[in-house]
Amino acid sequence: MEQIPVSCHHLSKTYQQGQVNIPALVDVGLNIPKGDFVCLSGPSGSGKSTLLNLLSGLDTPTSGEIEIDGERVDKMSKSALANMRLHKIGFVFQAYNLIPVLSAQENVEFVMQLQGVSSKERAKKARAILKEVGLAGLENRRPGDLSGGQQQRVAVARAIVSEPSLILADEPTANLDSQTADALMQLLRTMNEEHSVTLLFSTHDKLVMDYSKRLIGLRDGHIESDEVQA
Repeated sequence: MEQIPVSCHHLSKTYQQGQVNIPALVDVGLNIPKGDFVCLSGPSGSGKSTLLNLLSGLDTPTSGEIEIDGERVDKMSKSALANMRLHKIGFVFQAYNLIPVLSAQENVEFVMQLQGVSSKERAKKARAILKEVGLAGLENRRPGDLSGGQQQRVAVARAIVSEPSLILADEPTANLDSQTADALMQLLRTMNEEHSVTLLFSTHDKLVMDYSKRLIGLRDGHIESDEVQA
């Protein structure tokens, strides 16, 4: 039976500005099988970031259902949501969100520390994943001593080191030059294929769209298209 780590049904989100209701998502249904590499595309205001925030439990739906690994996200308590994000979801932010006073290795270890992984095991896994993302020898550098592309690679390493069911990325190449962005996408595609990590990105970047296996187009809160790419 095919594993479906991400599923949502009749998902809607409406924001209120004064007396005006603004629909951000309208009756969205979506299934993402394990190991899929999905890209959400669409103009600003189409609902891409809203959908990512709902799936991660950072925002709550107005109506509809969300399941991650068979668990109802929309019914979870705050503590259960925090636990789910800690153990099942990796995040890659366009602003990197690294801790400036920690080294690259310490940033990668941080999530595992919260998970209760031993210091010896944390260090071993962090060094291994930093080598895999091309940062061997830079483990002790702080974010301020790394380039933007290197910081993004640290963020990717941090997202995948604890082997989450799902990695979410909102405009992951927005702050990168084309060469660095291409290297990052090659890395993520390799992680997807070799580790069966499920990836869900939002983007305006055609490069990211071209690397994805499945392209979902959003417009005005609706899924306008859903295509598998060669």
